Amino acid sequence: MSTLSIGEESTLRATPAPDDFGGKSSGRAFRDQLARALMWGAFLLALVPLVWILGSTIINGGKMLLDLDWWTVSQAGQTGRRPGGGAVHAIQGTLIQGLVTALISVPIGVLTAIYLVEYGRGRLAKAVSFMVDILTGIPSIVAALFIYALWVTTFGFQRLPIAVCFALTMLMIPTVVRSTEEMLKLVPNELREASYALGVPKWKTIMKIVIPTAFSGIITGVLLGLARVMGETAPLLILAPYTKVIATDLFHGLMGTLPTMINQDRDQALPAGLDRVWGAALTLILIIFLLNILGRFVGRFSKVRN
Repeated sequence: MSTLSIGEESTLRATPAPDDFGGKSSGRAFRDQLARALMWGAFLLALVPLVWILGSTIINGGKMLLDLDWWTVSQAGQTGRRPGGGAVHAIQGTLIQGLVTALISVPIGVLTAIYLVEYGRGRLAKAVSFMVDILTGIPSIVAALFIYALWVTTFGFQRLPIAVCFALTMLMIPTVVRSTEEMLKLVPNELREASYALGVPKWKTIMKIVIPTAFSGIITGVLLGLARVMGETAPLLILAPYTKVIATDLFHGLMGTLPTMINQDRDQALPAGLDRVWGAALTLILIIFLLNILGRFVGRFSKVRN
């Protein structure tokens, strides 16, 4: 048996084996760089259409937003051949319908998610979860036709903007339920158990511990649902056609919105109509962007402090 000196033994110990994790083989390094290049390539490829669409919208519609009349006057009396006019009627209509839709959808969606996570057991919870999955995949035109059949055909009411809110509610509730449900599941059970150990009732634990902890995520889900419904067009065309005048009453007459304003002028090849289409599209993007910024601001300053 051969013996090694103390210096040779320490040198052998310091040299990593070929399969040791201390060194990285050339094959592993190549695969790592290849995976990183593919990931960045996929990211940049997905970014191309986003930048293209956003850039085209800003270039073509930015000049409309720089005009003060765009924010102060409506399109009353305007035609496709006449340039000018504004979009205040469509902006107000979009915000009003989005606000009313959120006021209806958010309480229903959040309470449904709380039931599924905190109380839901047995067949009823499975049935509720199944119905939420069904609503998630419903196209907007199907929701609009359902409300039309119920609101106009069955009850005999006229086509009104409030009916649009009911159709948009069907589209927003599933998004709020699923996002809120996932955020509530992320709340550690240790927080609930600590509250129960102190003798706090379950309903108060949910209100004081669970919901504040998941509040930022809930707000994000609400904004995602609101961003989806604010860009829908089918319910607006079927239940409340477009009007060029300012209308803020949901229960009487028609109401203009940004999606229907885009649809109204999209088939006009005249420069005046095309400018209004691009301006309305950019305004809608800007509103959704500001809503997301507001949601991040609220979520950041509403987290539970330790």
